[in-house]
Amino acid sequence: MKSFYLTDSGKVRDHNEDSVIIVKNKSGEVLMAVADGMGGHKAGEVASNIAISHLGKRFSDISSVGIKQDAINWLKDTVNEVNALIFKYTNEHTESTGMGTTLVCALITNDFVLMGNIGDSSGFVVKSGKMHKITQDHTLVNLLVKSGELTEEEAEHHPKKNVLMKALGANEIVELDIFDVETALDGIFLCSDGLTNMLTVEQIEKVLNDEELEIEDKIIKLIRKSNARGGLDNISIAYLEKESGDEL
Repeated sequence: MKSFYLTDSGKVRDHNEDSVIIVKNKSGEVLMAVADGMGGHKAGEVASNIAISHLGKRFSDISSVGIKQDAINWLKDTVNEVNALIFKYTNEHTESTGMGTTLVCALITNDFVLMGNIGDSSGFVVKSGKMHKITQDHTLVNLLVKSGELTEEEAEHHPKKNVLMKALGANEIVELDIFDVETALDGIFLCSDGLTNMLTVEQIEKVLNDEELEIEDKIIKLIRKSNARGGLDNISIAYLEKESGDEL
């Protein structure tokens, strides 16, 4: 397997509130995660950094996540720890009140793949050259689409498209959505909405399917394309792809 991750501030923001990681534990299991922070006084980058740093350290310190149910429990417990840490920071730094972060993560073992999310950062699987979105955005607009009050087309350009209904640090109790993903995959792709608001899934697929590009070049090209289209937000990507003969 090959993997690569990268974050970029974009063309409009003067600082980067995203954080991203791909890390292995002692038995070679893989954790990928992207967090998109929010909040004034640069508090967003603090929240996303707390999330990614804590997840990464906890994962790299364990020998294995164990069986699937143990892994699910580990993800939920660790995300709850992150939420508590963000609340603790906010209580100790009143200028950071209102800070929070999205989170999308994927946990890959020899036996199973899990994906989890809170907020509107996206998790996709790649299969036969096509991307399939696994996560569901926790946004007001997506809630309205589900209830039938908005169509997908209306949601795409809705003025409240980015209003979040869930985020780490927003409530003392948080529930991570967890998805049990099939293992017959060609890749896993996580990103912040700074990418998906600039490029369509088809445009992303075209770059990922370019066999002449190395994995690093694919991610760099996607960020450059996003910036060429305006780069209105920070852009973060974590990508893992299967090599010929590999099992994901």
